[in-house]
Amino acid sequence: MPTVVTTYLEMHSPDELRPKRVADERFWTGEATVKQWQLNRFLYFTVGEAWAWNDKRPWSDEQWRAYAEADRLRTFVGWWEGSPAGYYELDRHDDGSIEIAYFGLLPAFVGRGLGGALLTGALEDAWKMQPPRVWVHTCTLDHPAALANYQARGMKIYKTESHEAD
Repeated sequence: MPTVVTTYLEMHSPDELRPKRVADERFWTGEATVKQWQLNRFLYFTVGEAWAWNDKRPWSDEQWRAYAEADRLRTFVGWWEGSPAGYYELDRHDDGSIEIAYFGLLPAFVGRGLGGALLTGALEDAWKMQPPRVWVHTCTLDHPAALANYQARGMKIYKTESHEAD
């Protein structure tokens, strides 16, 4: 079995952010303010299929509803000319911190240079919520550029863990 390395990263101030922008106005990001668990499920399944996102695949509709419609969770979608291009979920924890719970691009948009801009939006939106820190975790099953993208935007590693893949 291969070893999976999970890396945890954090940021303690919006001043640490090193933004990346996409000048093309066909790309934009907006919050899905009407909570619809089906949207979160669609994005999770579509984005996560290539990256072994399996933890929520067996969930029932009721589990998805409870998760996606919780007050603590906010969902944002990146759009390209009216098509969903990517998304991120921001989860406020009991300690006030904001976790980028899920982040990624839909398959048709991987490799088009949008990941840095989408992550910039995630971090900017997280800091608007005035947390003491913003954090995320990624692993070696995610896109090969994921860790580098988080670090390029100014996030710092604070913990790594290893386990055998199932």
